[in-house]
Amino acid sequence: KGHGLHDNWHVRQLDALRFSNWLDGCPELSNFVHRDFSALVHKASHNIGIAMDTPTGLVVPNVKNCEQRSFLEIASELSRLMDNARDGKVATEDLTGGTFSLSNIGAIGGTYASPVLMPSEIAIGALGKLSKEPRFDQQGNVVASTVMRVSWSADHRVVDGATMARFSNAFKGYLEDPVAMLMRMR
Repeated sequence: KGHGLHDNWHVRQLDALRFSNWLDGCPELSNFVHRDFSALVHKASHNIGIAMDTPTGLVVPNVKNCEQRSFLEIASELSRLMDNARDGKVATEDLTGGTFSLSNIGAIGGTYASPVLMPSEIAIGALGKLSKEPRFDQQGNVVASTVMRVSWSADHRVVDGATMARFSNAFKGYLEDPVAMLMRMR
């Protein structure tokens, strides 16, 4: 609570932000096409945008340099951005320079979406609501499992579908095994 973690969604956001260290192994997801289409530009930092529904509309501030931050530093920065968004005081520098964004469509009951890329970002993920669904365990027994669907969009001028599929599998793995993610954190 003291770090702005008001509910499970914020913890999921933080998990997603912390996994940004995986981007080091997937440099294509840190590139974007220059606005005049003359070159690919590589962003060394992982600036993850978080879509926020505010009284004045959607804003997507980003947490800068996630790859250099601890869990608590990310929590503090996310809390600051959320407070500023709620109060209509998001600074321009918080809205620019993103690498890719995440949108929580699950907060309003959504499961799938076709998320739209922000200018100069390479990818966006829409995180659906958590639901209990039947799945088979290793022995073939039906068990209740918590499932979250994620919809991805990417700039195919820079990154192909296979790269996004590998990225999605790593994302899934980190959410299913947070210890593996923690092992990669600074």
